Amino acid sequence: MGSHRNGFKKESYILSVDVGTTSIRCHVYDKEAKIRGSCSTKVVLLYPEVGHVEMDPDDLWKGFISVVKGAVQDAGIQMHQVEALGISTQRSTFTTWDRRTGVPFHNFISWQDQRAADLVKSWNRSCTMKAIHGAMKVLYFVTRQKRLLAASLIVFSTQHVTFRLVWVLTHYKQVCQAIDEGYCCFGTIDSWLLFKLTKGHLHATDYSNASSTGIFDSYQMCWSGFLSSLVSLPLSIFPKVENTGHDFGSTDPSIFGVPIPIMSVMADQQAAMFGECCFDVGDVKITMGTGTFMDINTGSKPHTSVAGLYPLVGWKIGSEVVYLAEGNAADTGTAIKWAQKLELFSDVRETSTMAYSVSDSDGVCFVPSFSGLQAPLNDPKACASFMGLKPSTTKRHLVRAILESVAFRNKQLYETMLRETCIPITKIRVDGGVSSNDFVMQLTSDLFGKKIARPQHHEMSCLGAAFVAGLEVGFWRTREELKKLQSADDEFLPRCADKECTGSPNGEYVPILQSWERALRRSMNWYNKP
Repeated sequence: MGSHRNGFKKESYILSVDVGTTSIRCHVYDKEAKIRGSCSTKVVLLYPEVGHVEMDPDDLWKGFISVVKGAVQDAGIQMHQVEALGISTQRSTFTTWDRRTGVPFHNFISWQDQRAADLVKSWNRSCTMKAIHGAMKVLYFVTRQKRLLAASLIVFSTQHVTFRLVWVLTHYKQVCQAIDEGYCCFGTIDSWLLFKLTKGHLHATDYSNASSTGIFDSYQMCWSGFLSSLVSLPLSIFPKVENTGHDFGSTDPSIFGVPIPIMSVMADQQAAMFGECCFDVGDVKITMGTGTFMDINTGSKPHTSVAGLYPLVGWKIGSEVVYLAEGNAADTGTAIKWAQKLELFSDVRETSTMAYSVSDSDGVCFVPSFSGLQAPLNDPKACASFMGLKPSTTKRHLVRAILESVAFRNKQLYETMLRETCIPITKIRVDGGVSSNDFVMQLTSDLFGKKIARPQHHEMSCLGAAFVAGLEVGFWRTREELKKLQSADDEFLPRCADKECTGSPNGEYVPILQSWERALRRSMNWYNKP
């Protein structure tokens, strides 16, 4: 780690940038992990065709530079006081570019993009996949290797990079030519930023981002040769995979005036997990933003799922690899924003009070599946719906039904996690914009029958990348020190009638949950053509 400066002065800081789906944020952290300065800018999403979601790489680059400069200015410090830079990014959004010139061949293709949906569907139904599933089941039966069980259950998804990249290779001739001539680079947002920040010296990613692409073998800890050859992706275009905490080199001095050591690169959900200090097996983190991402620390072994939980590398720091199992629900914040557009309420902060102002939802159930249903139901053809509407139904009942549905989906993910991992849950921490809703958090705690802790500031991805970078340069010494820096939490305790909490206060939610599950089943398979 020769690039960073030793012997910290009182006025040194860690800089962290989070490139999210809707915004790019930069925070300047001091030794107490307090935010000393910040700056953010919106991410502009482009929709060139129905189902296509893109971002302009140059806009993203300009946004990144402007938030770094803005945050440093806001903190009232100089660039040379920044000891290290950490970067957290949305996952599975990628582009390809010319290694010689750094010019992208096309826009970033977002993780939300659906252009490969038909390709994914046909592959999942194909005889090839059936044969692979069958062969892997037999091999697993003989060898009992967990990775073979995982391969026997593999189902492709549009959220993974795999088939969006296949689509690129079939539609952009210049990409194929660049591959043939050996100058094509593939990369998720982190790789592109590293390439730009080092003026083309570095084509790299980290294990957390690589494992989120769907092309990475989390058991062997390398790009999957088997998968790449199966769908004809050339391994030569993939970046080198480095540790999450690593000396990636320094930013070119021409960018910020001085070189800044880049000491961590991290996928956003894994970064949030680190920011929440979920370092131990059984620690759970729930991020509730546009969607809900529930992650459990599974320790030194990847989890093999039968119900749609995805095994991810949480981080690799030194020789230590920590794995997570993740379940997600796509339409959390989306459903609340949609209700706001319909003028069910004017300010999101009203929703908790509105929900509490009625004793129940008057029998109304809301199914939050604008983008289908994810684990454990895994039905991309499900529709969003209200059921049980009556003449007596008011806006307040509708708002309560929407907020209840968010907590019910949390309960489904949580039960799937308990059933599948068989790991005792040690602690549950929440973050993300929707976690500021007291009604959702209290109901989630009641349904889990567990205490839930909510930190006072919700931007954990930035903090996680900062923590890893800070540990790498000795700005912070140990993880125990990081736990002590956590801000005071709001705590939600389950309201239980009996001493033993059954996961439902007084059983009052059992019939409501059953009705909601019936509404879910009715919403499934809606978009399948008869």
